[in-house]
Amino acid sequence: MTMPSHTDAGAGRDTGLLSPVRAGTPVERAVSDEAWLQAMLDAEAALARVQAELGTLPRTAAEVITGAAVADRFDARALALASRETANPVVGLVRALAEAVAQASSTAAEYVHRGSTSQDILDTGAMLVARRALRLIRSDLDRAGEALGALAARHRDTPMAGRTLALHAVPTTFGLKAAGWRELTLQAGERLDTVADSLPVSLGGAAGTLAGYLEYAALDGSPAAPGDYADRLVDAFAAETGLARPVLPWHALRTPLADLAAALAFTAGGLGKIAVDVQALTRTEVGEVTEAPVAGRGGSSAMPHKRNPVLATLIRSAAIQVPALAGALTQCLVTEDERSAGPWHAEWNLLRACLRLTGGAAHTAVELAEGLLVQPERMRANLKLTGSRLVSERVAAALAPRLGRSRAARLLADASAAAERDGVDLRTVLDALPEVTAHLGDRELAALLDPADYTGAAGALVDRALRHAPPRRASDTLGPR
Repeated sequence: MTMPSHTDAGAGRDTGLLSPVRAGTPVERAVSDEAWLQAMLDAEAALARVQAELGTLPRTAAEVITGAAVADRFDARALALASRETANPVVGLVRALAEAVAQASSTAAEYVHRGSTSQDILDTGAMLVARRALRLIRSDLDRAGEALGALAARHRDTPMAGRTLALHAVPTTFGLKAAGWRELTLQAGERLDTVADSLPVSLGGAAGTLAGYLEYAALDGSPAAPGDYADRLVDAFAAETGLARPVLPWHALRTPLADLAAALAFTAGGLGKIAVDVQALTRTEVGEVTEAPVAGRGGSSAMPHKRNPVLATLIRSAAIQVPALAGALTQCLVTEDERSAGPWHAEWNLLRACLRLTGGAAHTAVELAEGLLVQPERMRANLKLTGSRLVSERVAAALAPRLGRSRAARLLADASAAAERDGVDLRTVLDALPEVTAHLGDRELAALLDPADYTGAAGALVDRALRHAPPRRASDTLGPR
């Protein structure tokens, strides 16, 4: 294989300079070129082992192939350059693997990639990469969820202003907000579990008929009927890789990628919701939460006084990108014939970007959730900004049986408008209205106008949410393969 020039050696290297949300995170390494290369080699080695298990390949050859299938032995950059001549990296990889195997056994080299096709190896490798990345993402979602659950329990009854369309609505509690954030992490985890359990091996041969595998099996004297051997080969390959067994070869049936894309988009979007809430609550004029202070973090190149919400910003950046990338992955369902020219090739980088951005967001969310600083006093102060107008709904409800619902609603709307116009507390306006004072005494009106006492079922909803802990699947406890 032609080696790259010195100039080529570093060309195209993606350091994460323009994608800090995933730079240096565990998932970045899990989906790197080297990781992808190792996953394809793992697929080649697993295929050789199962063919040996079925008696259609010498066990010694499978052992030599497995021993040679180590990514560190191969030049990923050289393989990338070679792939420009074949449109995929597997052709060059098979050639390089056969050369490496031949150094130990020329006989074993004849059995590399036997009966297989590039898409079987690359798709199976992609599923292995995805599964390994999903386990990292799941672990981070669990940690973030635990931290958010602790916040929800601690602030179960901490009152704050609920906001709709950017304005004060009615009171809520920070505990309920944190419980909602936690619920998003749980729902994301459930979706990722479902997808992870169904990531399939790819085994179809040149055009989805497994003809090459069957032909070589016949040459090796396999007496099994074609359908029986094909079933046993796919079953064994699935068991060896730990991936699912598909009903049919899926070279042109790209549902696994579309399902994976949807789950990653939901996960990134859910984390983005948390991030944008934190950004809104950390505004100078709001100041209800802040990210944990870390020396040197959040500084501005022009404004020394600033400490920007860096973690939330990184998460939100990923949440904006992943759904768009996932949409492009879903578009790759529209494939022609038994293998597409272009859509399949477009998937690889889209998938990696979705995995590493979502993984970066999940990893960042752990630090955000575990270090988030809540300011209950600022929340209480902000509840007073509208002079009790955010509980006008409650007063209207109390007056409805006496005045009628429509009249009570109009009265409170007019009173709230007057309070805002005159810059006074709602209580001041209501005290001057005979229709109110005739039915509500001082103590009753004071109680009705207390925002902290009008959080509805928030506490009970937090309790209910914290009882929601979906069972983890047995596969979740397994280490990476």
